[in-house]
Amino acid sequence: MKKDRPSDIKRELTVGEVAERSGLAVSTLHFYETKGLIRSNRSRGNQRRYPRSVLRRVAVIKVAQRTGIPLAEIQSALSVLPDDRPLTVDDWGRLSKTWRQQLDERIAKLTALRDQLTGCIGCGCLSMRDCPLRNPWDVLASEGTGPRLIDPADGPEHDAS
Repeated sequence: MKKDRPSDIKRELTVGEVAERSGLAVSTLHFYETKGLIRSNRSRGNQRRYPRSVLRRVAVIKVAQRTGIPLAEIQSALSVLPDDRPLTVDDWGRLSKTWRQQLDERIAKLTALRDQLTGCIGCGCLSMRDCPLRNPWDVLASEGTGPRLIDPADGPEHDAS
């Protein structure tokens, strides 16, 4: 990677430069832009130009995605921050505090799931009256015997009624 010359420091970056420096595909940058995660300006020739601060913003997006934060939540969190300057340590502190709580909750759920898997081996899927994974508190007993669910999203905890 080449070093910036002092005269280049203030100029905006092309989409190719952002892609090269961030390690993302150009199409990913365009996608991020359509989702409101980053923004660009247009040159007189209608080409995208990004402020240099987009590099730190993209880095934050990549870290958040790696932790499993959905893009909609990332966009919501970033929308309250100015996009005309790089994200600061304080900005990151506020973002990470919110995401840390969500990650802690997800870790707790995954740990409970992992710990409950042992009881599932050989149970015949839903044959246990109190299956903690697919039929907690035997809520499906009123529907009769045998398996009732095909997809976890179909479970009673996802029922809209």
